[in-house]
Amino acid sequence: MKKYLITGLLIWIPLVITIWVLDLIVSTMDSTLLLLPEALQPKTWLGFNIPGLGVVLTLLVLFLTGLLAANMIGQRLVDMAQGWLARIPVVKTIYNSVKQVSDTLFSSSGQAFRKALLVRFPHQDTWTIAFLTGAAGGEVAARLGPNMISVYVPTTPNPTSGYFVIVSRAQVIELEMSVDEALKYVISMGVAAPALSRPTEAQHT
Repeated sequence: MKKYLITGLLIWIPLVITIWVLDLIVSTMDSTLLLLPEALQPKTWLGFNIPGLGVVLTLLVLFLTGLLAANMIGQRLVDMAQGWLARIPVVKTIYNSVKQVSDTLFSSSGQAFRKALLVRFPHQDTWTIAFLTGAAGGEVAARLGPNMISVYVPTTPNPTSGYFVIVSRAQVIELEMSVDEALKYVISMGVAAPALSRPTEAQHT
């Protein structure tokens, strides 16, 4: 009986958590409908809410924003809006910081979070999964040398929190596994280990 109960849990737990996360996302996005004038809200002209309509609205707004910013006129409008934000004392600090991080993370030409690594952390006798976020620059590179890299070490089972560390490029091991596979490995606390794509020799630096 214990064996069957555990098997049932292994089947239901991922399914329930997946449904819960999707419901949370849809509910959060549906709340964006409250930003519309009351006359345009579905409950006003249909008499009931449509679950998931907020997701469609959010995706539509993102698509139209990207489409508008892709041409010259739209780019000028974006630059103008950013110029206005840059004149507001407190807002400009927050906006510029968030924009710099988002541009680094989501830029198609950037290297942030596109490579999984093995690094020695939290001390020299242990290894953990980390993600490359870029090369060290500015004063850090001037003081530590040009071969230093910035990495993000996620915590488990919640990889959205972690540690930012600067290490020597020679002291890390680049992994062939994808970032998704590495994240799955971290979240599962090492249980869901990705398959080895090809034989490789153990490396220690």
